[in-house]
Amino acid sequence: MRSNTIEARAAKRARMILLMADGKSNRTIGAAVGLHYNQVGIWRARYEEFGLAGLEDEERPGRPTIYDHDDVLLLVKLVTEDPPAGTTRWTMDALAGAMAEHGVPISASQAWRICKALDLKPWQVESWMTSHDPDFWAKASDVCGLYLNPPDNAVVWSVDEKLGMQAKSRVNPTKPAIPGRRTRREFEYKRHGTAVLFAALSVHEGTLAGWVTDSSRSDNFVAFLGDLVAQTPKHLDLHCIADNLAANKTSKVTAFLEANPRVHIHHTPTHASWLNQVELFFSILERRLLRRGEFASVNDLADKVIAFINDYNRRAAPFCWTYDGKPLRVA
Repeated sequence: MRSNTIEARAAKRARMILLMADGKSNRTIGAAVGLHYNQVGIWRARYEEFGLAGLEDEERPGRPTIYDHDDVLLLVKLVTEDPPAGTTRWTMDALAGAMAEHGVPISASQAWRICKALDLKPWQVESWMTSHDPDFWAKASDVCGLYLNPPDNAVVWSVDEKLGMQAKSRVNPTKPAIPGRRTRREFEYKRHGTAVLFAALSVHEGTLAGWVTDSSRSDNFVAFLGDLVAQTPKHLDLHCIADNLAANKTSKVTAFLEANPRVHIHHTPTHASWLNQVELFFSILERRLLRRGEFASVNDLADKVIAFINDYNRRAAPFCWTYDGKPLRVA
């Protein structure tokens, strides 16, 4: 019991035997070592019958593992191949059937256990978008340069549109959360229309400018740029980062830029909207307001979005941007 190298469970059992030798009851011993008195009684009986050997663990019940290293590799190989004909993904039943065809009978539940142990999830899929813009690095460096080293006497605006905001309300009232039960809302809802948010993030201040309208057409984009010009001091240039939406490159936009020479548009690479910082705000808006929001009308949706922006601006701070627009290198 005093050994520094013996297993803790062996030391605990030795202590129980010494306490038994002192005449202690099972309840007293259980309280002293942290076991139920019934369990103490089991160890007392085993010691009385088998002596010190009775304090060792018995063989665990259950069938020994029958799937070896090669069987596991076969399962992983199958998962990386095309699923059975006529299907688009592996199921555990299909995986077990394929293993059986290779001479390894296995149940669907056992196939799932092996996949779980390997953190292998053939039923899930992730997506990504690859930009094939030939000028990707030049455009990315330009945008990141505005974030990290902005021009003198200029304001950098990150501009974008959040499309398809739905004004929806539930047929029956949502029930709030109570102890032991999460918030509950009915699946069925009513649609009242959609709206578009034009938003501009002042990159180095963190504040938002925005208004809600009915579409992302070029007229609305030009009008929104006009609002940004109106609220920016006249001695400052405006560097606006925008994506490649067709409405942002029309002749009306070109005419506006010619009439307002202090406005400069910087386009992100194609399929690289993640370079536009205002997308971070859109994610915040989606999670905090839109995803669970209930709106009685499009006007109600617009009012709540603008109220959210106003509240956000009260404690806004710039995002910490560290990517410099250069190809990433492995150290």
